[in-house]
Amino acid sequence: MSEAIIFDAIRTPRGKGRRDGALYEVGPVQLLAGLMQELERRTEIDTALINDVLIGCVQPYGEQGGVIAKTAALAAGWSWTGPGLQLNRYCGSGLDAVNLAAQKIRSGWDDLIVAGGVESMSRMGIGAAPSVRDYQPRLSFELKMIPQGVSADLLATLDGRAREDVDAYALRSQQLAAQARAEGRFDGSLVPVRDINGVVLLAADDAIRADATMEGLAKLKPSFAEMGEFGGFDAIAMSKYPQVEEIRHVHTAGNSSGIVDGAALMLIGSAEKGSELGLRPRARIIATAALGVEPTIMLIGPAPVAEAALRKAGLSFEDIDLYEVNEAFASVVLRFLDETKVPLAKVNVNGGAIALGHPLGASGCVLVGTLLDELERRELKRGLVTLCAADGMGVAAVIERV
Repeated sequence: MSEAIIFDAIRTPRGKGRRDGALYEVGPVQLLAGLMQELERRTEIDTALINDVLIGCVQPYGEQGGVIAKTAALAAGWSWTGPGLQLNRYCGSGLDAVNLAAQKIRSGWDDLIVAGGVESMSRMGIGAAPSVRDYQPRLSFELKMIPQGVSADLLATLDGRAREDVDAYALRSQQLAAQARAEGRFDGSLVPVRDINGVVLLAADDAIRADATMEGLAKLKPSFAEMGEFGGFDAIAMSKYPQVEEIRHVHTAGNSSGIVDGAALMLIGSAEKGSELGLRPRARIIATAALGVEPTIMLIGPAPVAEAALRKAGLSFEDIDLYEVNEAFASVVLRFLDETKVPLAKVNVNGGAIALGHPLGASGCVLVGTLLDELERRELKRGLVTLCAADGMGVAAVIERV
C-alpha cells in the first residue's frame, strides 16, 4: 500500500468576512486560483500530472456553486486534463478533502492530488445557501435539530461551564494567535492575496484581537439567546435533554469562531511520485476517520473521532505531540479536553478559529498545514487534527513528520 505524503501546504491569510473586509472584492474562485498558481510555482509541477483536485466548500451556491475545484483550476491556467470535485461535510469539508486525497493515494489508483478548501464568507454569508430545512422547516422539529450556536450553549450548560470559563479559553486563543503572528510562525505557508493589478490586499491574518481582555469579553452580549428563546430552539434542546431546566447562553462573538474569508491547498501524493518529481516529503497521513454523534447536541464529535483515528493508527492520545481542535465554539474544545485528558499545553498552541477565524470549507486543510508547520518548528513527530460538523459529525486525521 502506498503511503500518502504531504509535499506542500499553503493558505491565504484569513480576512474579516464582511463587506468592508480586505478580501471582499476577491471572489472564491480567485482565492483558490491564486493559491493554485503559487503551488505550481513553488513545486514546479506539471499540472497535467495532477490526478484530481478536491475542494471543500460548505456553501456551494452562487459564486461558490458548480464544481468550484474544476472552475478554479481552469482559472489558474492549469491543464484541463485533471478533473475536480467539490466536497461538503460542513465544517469538516477541508479536512475531508485532505483525507479523501490520502485514501486515493493509499489505494494506489492515484499518484498526485491537490486537496483543500475555500469559503468567501463576506460574499456568501452564513445561511446564504438554502438547505432542505429551509424548505421543510418541520424537519427541525421532527429531528430535534437546532442551530449550532444554541447547541454550543446546550453543551456548555450540560458541562457546567460558566461564562468566565468560555471567555478564559477565548482569551487564550487570542493571546496565542497574536504571539504566533508577531513571531512569524504562519509566514512560511501564507500566500498574500492580490487584486487584478497585483496590489496586495492582505498579507496576514487580520481578525486577531491582540488587545482582548477578560473585561472586554465580559461586555459582549450572548449571541444565541434570542434565537434559542424566540425561535423555539431552547425548547427543542430541552425536550431532547430533559435534565436541563434552562439553557445558559454563554457564547458570544468573542468566544465563538470568527467569520472570515480564506482558502487553503495541499499537495499530496505517493512517495514514488514525489521522488520521481524531486518533491520534498514533509509528512505522511497515517490515519483518517469520520463518524456521527447525537445530532441535537451536534458538536461533540472531536473526541470520539480522534479516538477512532488513533485506533486505526495503533496509537494513543499520549503518542501525539500536538493537536489542532477546531475552535467552532469555546465549549467544543473544553469538552474535548475533558473527554481525552489531553494537556491544554498540547492543544491549539498558536490559537485557533476564535481568534483567527473559521473559513468553513477551508478550515480543515488550514489546520493540517498549521499543525505541520508547528511540528517542524518544534522538531516534533506526530499531530492530530479534529473538527466537529453540523448535524452531529466529526472528522479527524493523524499526521507524522517524515
